[in-house]
Amino acid sequence: MTATNQATSLSASAGRIARAFVVFAAVLCAPLLTAQPPAAQAPKKQKSAGELIEKQKPPKVSPRVLGQATPQNISVYISLAKQRAYLKVGDEVGIDTPISSGKRAGMTPQGSFVVVEKDPAHRSSLFGDFVNKSGQVVRAGVSTKIDTAPSGTTYRGASMRWFMRFGDPGSKSGRAEGMHTGFLPGYPASHGCVRLPEEIAHMIYEKVTVGTPVTIGD
Repeated sequence: MTATNQATSLSASAGRIARAFVVFAAVLCAPLLTAQPPAAQAPKKQKSAGELIEKQKPPKVSPRVLGQATPQNISVYISLAKQRAYLKVGDEVGIDTPISSGKRAGMTPQGSFVVVEKDPAHRSSLFGDFVNKSGQVVRAGVSTKIDTAPSGTTYRGASMRWFMRFGDPGSKSGRAEGMHTGFLPGYPASHGCVRLPEEIAHMIYEKVTVGTPVTIGD
């Protein structure tokens, strides 16, 4: 083999080796070039407080049962654990409604009581607002036990429509607590009273009388 032929042969061999290396490198790098980084997951939207609170089942009213109601055969049972109140006619339930009771244990008393007072436009003597002469609220959510009225203001008790105060049997004065219209957030939130939906409070108010039994339990 001449020197020229030998050089040509070596050059061809080098070319084949170079092409083989390029192919081998391409095979090795292909997965790196084609692989895509994992898609970033969108952060989960945090639920609002309202979504986290279990919604209370709406009131249930039985016109058939209510049609049989008399002052002698009706009673009220309040379940603090279930946050429900029941207007019973005999052994049947005429109204099954959500409530909101005292926000801390013991604020709504448990036991056997009777309705001792009814007031369709009652206002709280303990909780309310300080208002000016024009009736505008200067300080809201005050307590007559701990707050002092700013100069030029007077106290206006919180509205407690369709108020039904309950007390011990035989008692004429009753307790501070009662049943009345109020906001139901889905959990115990009152200062001790039993809040009811507006239309339900009115219906129960129309049925109960002074002396109607009220039982509060778990």
